[in-house]
Amino acid sequence: MTRFTLNRMRGRAFSLLTVPLLTLLGACAPAATKTAAAPVEASTSVSSVSFYPRETGLGWTYLPEGEAAGGPPYMLRALGPTVFAGQQALAFQLTGRGADQTWYRQISAAGVQLLGFRKPGVTARLEPAWTEAPAEGAWRVGLSWESQSRITLTSDDGKVQAQGTLRYRYDVQDRRRVTTPAGSFDVWVVTRQISDDVGGLFPQTQQLWFTPFVGDVRTPEGLLLTGRNFGGR
Repeated sequence: MTRFTLNRMRGRAFSLLTVPLLTLLGACAPAATKTAAAPVEASTSVSSVSFYPRETGLGWTYLPEGEAAGGPPYMLRALGPTVFAGQQALAFQLTGRGADQTWYRQISAAGVQLLGFRKPGVTARLEPAWTEAPAEGAWRVGLSWESQSRITLTSDDGKVQAQGTLRYRYDVQDRRRVTTPAGSFDVWVVTRQISDDVGGLFPQTQQLWFTPFVGDVRTPEGLLLTGRNFGGR
């Protein structure tokens, strides 16, 4: 139910992107288990948290779905305003177990637009921006949106590694109550389908759970929310 070669001359950096994120994270995990990183300590008042949480300093922790509690978490942080590909953006960084990925988004009441993302050694730019979420008032069961973006992969030395087209579709399938280690939430259940012609950057179909004023309770990569450093409604 879940929905979202190059030759060797194109560089080692791009090969990292041909593996689904969660698989890549597992492959990069250290052989010996280390002490879990301490949760983000900053605190943000609920009155300042947006429908699509984006305030600098917000933090979330996640574990893979089905994994026993107590393992080292993945940490997602809202890093704040920056510039990406000449445009103002908000940066969000996921780290933990060898992972290091940063997404660059424009977020407002009109929705969430993904300008691109970065992993060590490679940056992906999307033109036009990928619509990850609709306008705040548009959410309803049965809602869907789809489009396509030109994707350009560039290595740290500025060389273009690959270009192609990424197509996506989102379907809001349900509104339900779920419980995770972080608590119980009313979530929008969304299926994401993705295809591209540059090596399959993402699994074709993934599911995410979104809660307003909280964020992703289940990420498209199958990570479940275990904690956050802010309240919600």
